[in-house]
Amino acid sequence: MDGCVGAQHDSSGSLNENSEGTGVALGHNQPLKKEKPKWKSDYPMTDGQLHSKRDEFWDTAPAFEGRKEIWGALKAAALAFESNDHELARAIIDGANITLPHGALTECYDELGNRYQLPVYCLALPINMIEEKSDTETLEIPELPPTSGYECQLRLCRSTGKDLKLVVRSTGTVYHMKKRLHAAEGVEPSSQRWFFSGRPLTDKMKLEELTIPKDYVVQVIMSQPLQNPTPVEN
Repeated sequence: MDGCVGAQHDSSGSLNENSEGTGVALGHNQPLKKEKPKWKSDYPMTDGQLHSKRDEFWDTAPAFEGRKEIWGALKAAALAFESNDHELARAIIDGANITLPHGALTECYDELGNRYQLPVYCLALPINMIEEKSDTETLEIPELPPTSGYECQLRLCRSTGKDLKLVVRSTGTVYHMKKRLHAAEGVEPSSQRWFFSGRPLTDKMKLEELTIPKDYVVQVIMSQPLQNPTPVEN
């Protein structure tokens, strides 16, 4: 291989080794464009299926050559781009010395001439997305007694780029924590996706069962604009 990173995907989403690149970034570097790619999945896709597809790409792409730190920067930039934080995405790209010949993350080069290609499903939702039923639609989660368990603080890293410390109870479920975040940020629980160490957290999981170490960060992806928040009651 001459520096071309074989991380192309066919219509089924499987990895194919790319042999077209020459290891040289052609054309001038362009600033990252704000327009998101429009695409349609081969089948109507749920939110969970899309994120499984993305996880598969990010887990396997670095194995097809290229530099690990560049893949990490591209993943962070893709997340910021999808969250409409274009300023952060551009800062990440510039900081990693990544070149965009066409102003899009679908084709990138590092300073050594290695080529990286991100699939559109890592950058935008498909036009034929379908709604996925939440855990709470099939399971009723009772309200948490105010004196249940012990009080602790959870550190959240939101897709908006801002961290938040949330006071929760050890016996609460992820859904209870989503409700508290809803009170603080105005984002419906059904529009929140929680991850810890790359693992998606479901509504039924209890905080005390997750064994999250102190000062570790839980990532929260929000898929709707923030509304008018109300103060969180401790």
